[in-house]
Amino acid sequence: MQARAGSEILASALARNAVDLVFHVPGESFMSVIDALSRNHAAIKLVTCRHEGSMAVMAEAYGKLTGRPGVAFVTRSPGATNAASGVHTAFQDSSPMILFVGQVRRSLMEREAFMSYDFRQMFAPMTKWVAQIDDTSRIPEFIQRAFHLAMSCRKGPVVVVLPEEPGA
Repeated sequence: MQARAGSEILASALARNAVDLVFHVPGESFMSVIDALSRNHAAIKLVTCRHEGSMAVMAEAYGKLTGRPGVAFVTRSPGATNAASGVHTAFQDSSPMILFVGQVRRSLMEREAFMSYDFRQMFAPMTKWVAQIDDTSRIPEFIQRAFHLAMSCRKGPVVVVLPEEPGA
């Protein structure tokens, strides 16, 4: 029996949490997730955007208008920093939002390779929680916690960092 790829597990977790829209600016660090959503989850509409800043504002507005987390995907450093103002707005306005940030493979972290960055440190002051999923088997747990925290008490943004999978 072949193990499921992390991207497939993540796509299924989004579907289980009734996600109907995913905003993204295409990026190599999370394309396997977008492919998994396209192949297996037709009920989730992919909204392709041209800039991470406007994409994050769309996800924040979705959260504000629906009361459900706006879900967005960005690639590492330039994508994440461009999305930061939308995350900050979600924090200030208590809008539920989950931003997934693609990251380099774990073996390349802390080498200043391919624009990697410590996103936990960057986003901590403007989110309810920032986490990096380092173990594929924990994806469902992390996604459940992200949705719970984005929606509980004072609603707000959560950032989940996704290291690239080998072979993805």
